[in-house]
Amino acid sequence: MATHEDLRKGSTTVRAEPAGDEPRGARGTAIGLVTGAVAIGVAHLVAGLVDPEATPFVAVGQTAIDATPEWLKSFAIRTFGENDKSALLWGMGIVLTGICVVLGIASTRRIAIGLFGLAAFGALGVAAAISRPAARPVDALPVILGAAAGAGALLLLNRSPKKSPRPVEPETPGGLDRRRFLLSAAGLTALAAAAGGLGGLVSRRFRADESRAAVRIPAPASPATTPAGVDLDVRGVSPFFTPNASFYRVDTALLAPSLMAEDWRLRIHGMVDREISLDYAQLLARPLIERDVTLTCVSNPVGGHYAGNARWIGAPLKDLLEEAGVQTGADQIVTRSVDGFTIGTPTAVVLDGRDAMLAVAMNGEPLPIDHGFPVRMIVPGLYGYVSAMKWITDMTLTTFNAFDAYWIERGWAQRGPIKTMSRIDTPRLLATVRAGDVPIGGVAWAQHTGIQRVEVRIDDGDWTQADLSAQDTIDTWRQWVYRWRATAGDHELSVRATDRNGVTQSEVHHAPFPDGATGLHTITVHVAG
Repeated sequence: MATHEDLRKGSTTVRAEPAGDEPRGARGTAIGLVTGAVAIGVAHLVAGLVDPEATPFVAVGQTAIDATPEWLKSFAIRTFGENDKSALLWGMGIVLTGICVVLGIASTRRIAIGLFGLAAFGALGVAAAISRPAARPVDALPVILGAAAGAGALLLLNRSPKKSPRPVEPETPGGLDRRRFLLSAAGLTALAAAAGGLGGLVSRRFRADESRAAVRIPAPASPATTPAGVDLDVRGVSPFFTPNASFYRVDTALLAPSLMAEDWRLRIHGMVDREISLDYAQLLARPLIERDVTLTCVSNPVGGHYAGNARWIGAPLKDLLEEAGVQTGADQIVTRSVDGFTIGTPTAVVLDGRDAMLAVAMNGEPLPIDHGFPVRMIVPGLYGYVSAMKWITDMTLTTFNAFDAYWIERGWAQRGPIKTMSRIDTPRLLATVRAGDVPIGGVAWAQHTGIQRVEVRIDDGDWTQADLSAQDTIDTWRQWVYRWRATAGDHELSVRATDRNGVTQSEVHHAPFPDGATGLHTITVHVAG
C-alpha cells in the first residue's frame, strides 16, 4: 500500500511533466510557424540583396508553373483569371503552413525529423532557384541561408530546460521553461518580420521603376491617326482604348522581371546573313511608328476579357529583319525573354507588311513593367502566345522543325491566327433591366482582317444588324450597339460578327485549347415590366 509520501511524490511528478499531449501540440504548432517564418524572412532578406526572383516562394512557384500540366493551367486561368498567380501563392502559403505545423509538432518528439524536413525543403528550393534559365550559383544563397536560420530557430525553440537544483513547485509546472520559450518565440518572430521587411526594402534596387521614369520616348516618325466615331460612348461598353491599368495580363512570370532600360540588349541571330545586336538607345534612335493594335490571348474563352486595345509606339520589326538578312528556310522567329520564356512566331507573317514592331510605349507612356518594359514584341493578327513576347532580349531565326517554343511543347498549335469574335459588354449576364429601350453593346475583333458586320439575336428570333463604330484600322476591335425594345420576361441575347472577308464567326462552341475558342457569346437577362 502506497504511503502518503509516495502519493505526494507521484502527484508532484505527474504535475511537473511539461510535455503532455495538448501542451506538446500547442508548442509544436508554435515552433513550426515561427521556424517557417524565420526561414522565409531570412531567405527574403538575402534574396533582396542577391536577386528577388531567387526568393523561395518565387523560385518554387515558378517551377510549379512550368511543371503544371496544361489542363490544370487552363483550369487556373478559367477559375482565377488574372489572379491565378495570387491563387498559386496563397495555395503555396497554406500548404507550407500546414507542413511547418506538422514538422514543428514532430520536432518536439524527435528534433531530427524537423531538421530533416528543413533540409528537404531547402534542397527543393535550391533546385528550383538554380534551375531558372537566368540563374547564377549565388541564387542558391537565399534558400541555403534561410534554411540554416530556420534550423537555428528550431533548435533554439526545442532546447531542453536547464536542470534546477530544487524541484519545481507543483503550482507552476514548467513555468520557467514556458516563459523562456515564449520570449524566444517572440524574439524570433520579430526577427522574421524585420528580415522580411528589410528584404522588401533592399530589393527595390532591382526594380526598374526609376529606369522607366527616366525614359523619354521620341516622337514617332509615323504617328497614328484615329478617325472620329471609333468610340460610341455607350455606357457599359469597353472603351476603345483600354487603360494600361486595366489591360489584361496573362504570362508565366510569377514576378514580373525588372529589366533596366540601360541594361537592355537584343541579339538577332541564327539563320541570318548578319547578326545584329542593339541596345535601348539604339532602338529609340531608329524611325518609330505609332499604331493602334488590339491584342488577344489564346486562353480567352467566349465572352472573356483577355483582349484589349492600345496605342503602341515601336520600331518596325520587318526593317530589322531585312537588315539582318533572313535566310531561305527560316520559317520561325524564336524570341526569348530575360527570364528564359520562349515564343515562336511565323517569319512570313512578320514580313508580310503588317505593323509588327518592337514596342517601347503603350498608350502614351513607356511600357509598364507588367507589360514588358523596356521592350516587347507586337504582331497584329496573332494570339499573344505566338507573338507578344514581353521583356524580350533574344531573337533567333530558325525553323518550326528545329524548335518548339514553351506553349508548343505543351500541346498548343504552332501558328495562332486570331479567330473572329464578338462579346456582349452590356447588359451583364443575369442583369435585370427595365422594359423599353435597352442598348445591347460590346466589342468585336478580327485582327488584321477587320470587322464588317455585327448581328444580334433575341431569343429564337432572326439575326438583326447592329450599329458599328467607325473603323480605326483592321488591327483594332470595333464597338457595336443594338437598340432593343425590351419586353417583360427572361430573354436570351446572342451576338455574332462577320469579318471583312465575309466569314462569320463559328457557332460551334470550342474551348480555347489548342488554337483559340469558338462559339457565340450568349447571355440571359431579366426584363422587369
